[in-house]
Order: sequence, then structure tokens, then C-alpha cells
Amino acid sequence: MKEEEQESSNEPERERFTRKLALLEAGLYVAGRPLDLKTLGSVTGTRSKRKVRTLAKALVENYKNRDTALEVLELEGDRFVMQLKAEYTVKVRKLATKPLLSSGPLKTLSYIAFRQPVPQPQVIEVRGHHAYGHLRQLEDMELIVREGIGRKKMIRTTEFFADFFGLSHDLRAMKRQLKSVFEDFAKPEAEAKIEPEK
Repeated sequence: MKEEEQESSNEPERERFTRKLALLEAGLYVAGRPLDLKTLGSVTGTRSKRKVRTLAKALVENYKNRDTALEVLELEGDRFVMQLKAEYTVKVRKLATKPLLSSGPLKTLSYIAFRQPVPQPQVIEVRGHHAYGHLRQLEDMELIVREGIGRKKMIRTTEFFADFFGLSHDLRAMKRQLKSVFEDFAKPEAEAKIEPEK
């Protein structure tokens, strides 16, 4: 009898945990970017960072046990993200209806990522005067920062950039990853051109 009473008294706790887990999952899905514990706590109505971390880690484990194309990952700085697993990205990227960035800002961002830290005048010289608009857009999206060093403005990518694109925070490792990603994206196009006609 005592066990039954204990189970029924624990039931609301389990339901609350499940509901908060679902809210956390919904928050990560809608955000489409890494979220910190404070933000996740505001979504779940939980003030304790320890409890939010427990919920988030439970969701990470939950997704590890699912046979799904999505994953929830823990990132540096107590941040969590829901994203498509890497092996599916190449196969479905053509289905994306609205790209994160149009081609111009994306090329400017790519140039910065490979050359960073890079002086702003160099970016403008290479990408043209329209790059001023790209830089504003990239800064608004928190993908780059412009830092004043003396009279020069140096541009580099942010931690959010690395997290959003699933890249390392270490600059050398990030540049190697970017090179590999661009080579992988070029392969399907090259294979399509080589494919014999039927």
C-alpha cells in the first residue's frame, strides 16, 4: 500500500519533468540556435541552473537513444542546441526554402572565417563596397564582431558562429573544418557533371 501511495505522489513530479522536457525541446527547436541555461530556464519556468542542466542533459540522452535525423548537443559554456545530424545535411540542404544568408553576405562571411582576424579595409577591398551592408547584417546576426585595434577595425567570427555551424572554437581546427565542408559540398556538383549521359 505504501508503494502505491508513493508512486501516486511521485506521478505529478514525473508529469512536471516530462512537461518541462517537452518545453525545453520546443524552445531548442524554435530557436534554431544554441541556447544558454538562463534562456532555457525562462522557457521551462525553472530558476535553478542545476535543474535546467539536468533537464537538458536528459534531453541529450533522450535523443541519443532515438533513431532520428535530429540530435541535441551540449556545447561549451553550458549551452545546448538541437540540430540536424551531419550525415543528413548534404542530402537535404537543397530542400531548405530560405537560406540563412543570401549569397553575397555568405561569401563575405566565408572570406572572414578563412582569413580571420582580418582588417575591415581588406574585406571591403576584396568584397566591394556592398560588403559594408553584409558586415552590418552579419553583426546583427551575431556571426561576426568588429574590434577596434588602434585605428583599424579587425573582424573575426563569434562563438555563436562556431556553434551555429557546428565548428570548433579553436581557429586552426575551425579553418580545417571549413575547408573540409566546402570540399564536401563541391563533390555532389562535380559528380553530377561527370555522370555519363543515359
